Amino acid sequence: MGHSCSNFGIPAGKGPNPVGCTDFMMDHTIKGSFFRLYYPCQETEKAEKPDWVPCKEYFNGLADFMKINRSLSEHIFKYLFGSYKIPAFLDAPYKPDGKRPVIIFSHGLGAFRTLYSAICAELASQGFIVASVEHRDQSASATYFFREKTESEKAKEKSSKTSASTDNTLVEEWMYYRALQHGEREFPLRNSQVKLRADECIQALNKLFEVNSGAAVQNTLKTEFDWTTLEDSMDLCRIAVMGHSFGGATVIESLCKEVKFKCGIALDAWMFPLDDEIFPRVKQPIFFINSEKFQWAGNISRMKKLDSTVIQRKMITIRGTVHQSFPDFTFLTGNWIGKLMKLKGEIDPELAIDLCNKATLAFLQRHLGLEKNFNQWDPLIEGEDDNLIKGTNVVLLQSSI
Repeated sequence: MGHSCSNFGIPAGKGPNPVGCTDFMMDHTIKGSFFRLYYPCQETEKAEKPDWVPCKEYFNGLADFMKINRSLSEHIFKYLFGSYKIPAFLDAPYKPDGKRPVIIFSHGLGAFRTLYSAICAELASQGFIVASVEHRDQSASATYFFREKTESEKAKEKSSKTSASTDNTLVEEWMYYRALQHGEREFPLRNSQVKLRADECIQALNKLFEVNSGAAVQNTLKTEFDWTTLEDSMDLCRIAVMGHSFGGATVIESLCKEVKFKCGIALDAWMFPLDDEIFPRVKQPIFFINSEKFQWAGNISRMKKLDSTVIQRKMITIRGTVHQSFPDFTFLTGNWIGKLMKLKGEIDPELAIDLCNKATLAFLQRHLGLEKNFNQWDPLIEGEDDNLIKGTNVVLLQSSI
């Protein structure tokens, strides 16, 4: 069921490679690693594109995050978004071509691993291996892990539905967004979350190191993907971290904690969760790509604390964009509902994401030492386009810098 008469859809990658995707959960517990992997794949007629929203629990999570009734919203969300597919082929065979650069992607508050597929698929189409992490810090709308079945559950096993796990002694345990409690201070919560998020990004990277080494992989999820084909496929000297909003803050925290990340791209970063003391400890290049409508002086001034005369720190703003111009929702609603729900700005969403992706690719080529043609978009890093602003549109008082 879905909004089948719609002309909307998530744009496919524009690079030379078709894109595959698969889900990975190593260690079934809450402390394990969970991500969707996007990668260049072989041409295949058998593979299908997965649903954009994987199952109803994610619709329920979005409803909770937006503070609307679950049963009502489930029907609305299914109608609006239920028919959309990810622009990638599920479990398609990997396409070997030397060692590929790696990106770890961190989602924003209330999102989950599938909601940035336009960006992730574009990067994979251009030759990157991208792991989109689903965070277990209670900032995702919904996520899940597995726990051991109780004895009573085992007794009822024959009448219960089949689990998504490869192990029938496990049962799904869902975790939903944790709202701020009445009277609770926000910074301690968000600061602890951003630290856990960075740890999860590093953990995902470490799992990819294991896969790349040829170590036997135990994926808790049932997939058709052959992980052995990724042995020796990654260039582990060319790794970046990227994220949106809370994921932008996660980029900064991850760079501070892990020097294997050679650079970071922060999309409309929400800087509030970060400790000021980490800023001088971040030694890698950072690219801030901001929307026109979301940023404010206090947030920009915290980005400016990362300015450096010796390390490249760049900032551009995309004209006519809103905070939700980066996730996939912006492509899936008409102008009226898109603007009402602040999912769309004044700019064509495909043009906005194209500028974002091209600027990102140019920055990655520069700081990962890639031998590609992405440097054709170097002017975008400097804001040289009619739809870009160099730096920010936000006016900063000298005292706030």
